[in-house]
Amino acid sequence: MIYIGLDDTDVLGSRGTGRLARAIAAGLSAEFTVRGVVRHQLLQDPRVPFTSHNSSATIMLEESGPTDLDALFKEIKRMMLDDFIPGSDPGLCVVRDVPSAVAEHGWNAKKMLVTQNDARGIARSHGIALEGLGGTEDGIIGALASVGLTSCGDDGRYLHIGRVRELQGLLPVEEVLAAGVREIRTLTEERVTSGLVMSDKIRPARKGGEPIAYVAWKDEYWMPLKLG
Repeated sequence: MIYIGLDDTDVLGSRGTGRLARAIAAGLSAEFTVRGVVRHQLLQDPRVPFTSHNSSATIMLEESGPTDLDALFKEIKRMMLDDFIPGSDPGLCVVRDVPSAVAEHGWNAKKMLVTQNDARGIARSHGIALEGLGGTEDGIIGALASVGLTSCGDDGRYLHIGRVRELQGLLPVEEVLAAGVREIRTLTEERVTSGLVMSDKIRPARKGGEPIAYVAWKDEYWMPLKLG
């Protein structure tokens, strides 16, 4: 699996990092199998500059053959610079095998202040491609954190998985599962195997490395919940 982390690519009133990540994923889909785009919530603190929620995004790619990571990094960098928004501080990270130090950086970024020096030091020690693409370059902190968190498999929610974003209205559980959701569960972890689901804005959580849609019963159907 190849993990592509992006952060701080937007400003207030512009398209968000998640939308850019989905656009890049679509652009890479002719060459790779896209296994999802995942959003991660990082620390929200007055000392941390962020646009609205301090979230980052990871694109997961499955390789069909050997991939030149340097060439891939340059291609994604070009895509990001083509859509650069003045005032943003974007960071990009591309890595295949995610070390435990990167995962630890991700968990730290959710609960405490971490710095560019922290991120650069970890990337340098493990030979990871990490680069700031403009502004203060603070986005490298979240870009590295994002790939670390995604690799753990138990954080964040999917902004894109399978055909889930194409779903609309009330649909049987079977159709939601067929669109790319691994399981549908309640908050008490009970599996939902029947009934109708309001499918318009399903954003599955990433649990055990799988897209799990959490729901709550409302009136006569299941309402999706946003977790992570």
